[in-house]
Amino acid sequence: MNKIRVCVVGCGRVSKYHINAINSLNDKYELVALCDNDKNKLSELNNQFNIPLYDDLERMLINEKFDILSICTPSGYHFQNAILASNYNKDVITEKPITTKLNDAIKMVNVFKESELNLYVVKQNRYNPTLEILKKAITQKRFGKIHMININVFWTRPQQYYNQADWRGTKEFDGGALMNQASHYVDLLHWLGGPIERVNAIKSTFLDIEVEDTITMNVSWKNGTIGSMNVTMLTFPKNLEGSVLIIGEKGTAKVAGVACNKIVAWEFNDKQPEDEDIVSLNYEPEDVYGNGHKSYYQKLFEMRSNNQIFELDGTEGLKTLEIITAAYISVEKKKTVELPLSGKDE
Repeated sequence: MNKIRVCVVGCGRVSKYHINAINSLNDKYELVALCDNDKNKLSELNNQFNIPLYDDLERMLINEKFDILSICTPSGYHFQNAILASNYNKDVITEKPITTKLNDAIKMVNVFKESELNLYVVKQNRYNPTLEILKKAITQKRFGKIHMININVFWTRPQQYYNQADWRGTKEFDGGALMNQASHYVDLLHWLGGPIERVNAIKSTFLDIEVEDTITMNVSWKNGTIGSMNVTMLTFPKNLEGSVLIIGEKGTAKVAGVACNKIVAWEFNDKQPEDEDIVSLNYEPEDVYGNGHKSYYQKLFEMRSNNQIFELDGTEGLKTLEIITAAYISVEKKKTVELPLSGKDE
């Protein structure tokens, strides 16, 4: 298979993980061009990359020959970026969340399906080795009946972080702690636990932003499991924990560290040879993004090479956004919200 040619739009914080993944897999991918509407940022990039740089996405779509547009812009722009790319017959990889509005996300999925184009959503945490083996244990039914799943995201995003760009902390373009920073962990709720039945949430805002910096929600799954998710961006003085705890009738496991990078509890009734060296999967990430973007691009290449459907598509992005939307509806209406959402709740 020929190299997959990729352009990136949005050259902020998360884009470097895409760029590094593409460049490290240079036998499979080619980075064709970059786009950002901040001309100062483009000047900095000009010293780093010997490829075309654009301050207008449509001009890049017109001028460059490539296969996939990787969208790393603020979340509120994902919808318009993706639809524009579809108009030029381009496949899309979009960072989390798929977009900030559920109805827009549904439109995105439908547009790409009707156009026979691919819409991929980044969920790199699924390729974290500690979470892969946790998922394997669930698939093998080592927990037996799962009683409880608890997820914590205790990170630090001080006021100066939000002051760095006008879009940060806004409802339209960023979303709150659950929508933005914790989106990957919301994905773990349904990836690990299965379909969710009910959500009840409360939130608060202590910083000078439009959206929540702290939120907690109780969750019940259709299989009877219950649990919770607690998120704050106010942990002092630095990122403390990104963790998943699963308690079942035949097993207990906890993956913790700042980004689910350490297995701190692993006890099962049925012993497996792999349990002996379980801590070998632990690693130290540079930051809370982890090391999964390269694995994500590697897996995507393999699936495209074999003409297989990549599991992390727009539909998976919809599942996460629906849970987040349900949590926000629960906060607003001060009630428990059932899934799937009905038209009146969206």
